[in-house]
Amino acid sequence: MNPAPEPLDLARERMLLLTLAGIQFAHILDFMIMMPLGPILMRELHVGTHEFGLLVSAYTFTAAFTGVLAAAFVDRFERKRLLLTMFALFAVATLACGLAPGYWTLLAARGTAGAFGGVLGSMVQTMVGDLIPFERRGRASGTIMSAFSLATVAGVPLSLYLANHFGWRFPFVFIAALSCGLLLLGVKMLPVLRGHLPSAIVSETERAHPLAAMRDVLRDANHLRALLFMALIMFSGFTVIPYITIYVTANIRIRQEDIPLIYLAGGCATFFTSRLIGRLADARGKIRVYRWMALCSMVPLFAQTHLGPVPLWLMLIWSTLFFIFVPGRMVPVMAIVTSAVQPRLRGTFLSMNGAVQQLASGAASYIGGVMISVDAAGRIVGYGNVGWLAIGATLTAMAFVGQIRMHTGAPSGGGKA
Repeated sequence: MNPAPEPLDLARERMLLLTLAGIQFAHILDFMIMMPLGPILMRELHVGTHEFGLLVSAYTFTAAFTGVLAAAFVDRFERKRLLLTMFALFAVATLACGLAPGYWTLLAARGTAGAFGGVLGSMVQTMVGDLIPFERRGRASGTIMSAFSLATVAGVPLSLYLANHFGWRFPFVFIAALSCGLLLLGVKMLPVLRGHLPSAIVSETERAHPLAAMRDVLRDANHLRALLFMALIMFSGFTVIPYITIYVTANIRIRQEDIPLIYLAGGCATFFTSRLIGRLADARGKIRVYRWMALCSMVPLFAQTHLGPVPLWLMLIWSTLFFIFVPGRMVPVMAIVTSAVQPRLRGTFLSMNGAVQQLASGAASYIGGVMISVDAAGRIVGYGNVGWLAIGATLTAMAFVGQIRMHTGAPSGGGKA
């Protein structure tokens, strides 16, 4: 292996995390914006809940496929160059979403965006695992997860404003333009990472087998447990999340114009809580904090899928609790999963983990869409059953997480940008 460069100082580490959080923000916003756009897209494109579910799933299914593909080669390339190349292609695909003339072309563009965007999350987490020591990895995951908060508090409301006033295409154009700016920032701020690459003394036979690292990942029972755990986490969230806006407008009778307030309140809360959760995970134990978060998440999961017509203020309370606890579980989860892998296989494992995330969320979105329907009065039927399914998956994950063993070795370090 190449020698590991010296570790980053704390100031450089902070800038690195903020840059990675910016990249995370762009692709999370691109994925998230489809869900609040649900009522608008169903009306403008003349499609139902099943077709809309396929729009959401297309992104995740192609992301799962490329995640498996990336696992075969991700540890054979320098991290920074590969990340920025994928990010540039993601920006082009997102622009294509904004230029799509109809449902089927939008579906194809969403699939293409997923093929590149879905890999970015695992690559960002790989760089965090390479560069950040175990004892600060929970806090680092909290900083990266704050990109989700910023996407909800600023990105989604702004995108919905653009959609409500200029049409559904404008949010995608906005995200593509933002990605170009973040790409330039990444060129300047991200360090070169070659410590994981094989040195010149590694034999050509070893280099000739791109599936060898995948084989090594899958041979490790602890890796398999971590992947299954991640699948349960994603399934428990994404059976519910894609249909929140549709349910809120159809059954709870919240106006489409008020939907940005839900994301604004939830994003403001999670902007602070995600970092707090990360600090708690480092101080109190990552598995223990995850279990408490998962236990708390079942309350808003139930409420969000069973509420009838309520005032906007009460809806904001429940939706904010949903944002704090359901996505908030991912802070200790990513610290657990990132630490479950043998360091030499981190890139391959996290690419496969990204594929599992996307496949599980795509399957969950599709299953959720199949389980619900629209009745003659325009109300969503069957969403309560989706909530119970999500709660069952959460309970299973809580019981399973104790089987995962975490490595606490030092990071590989980073080089100069």
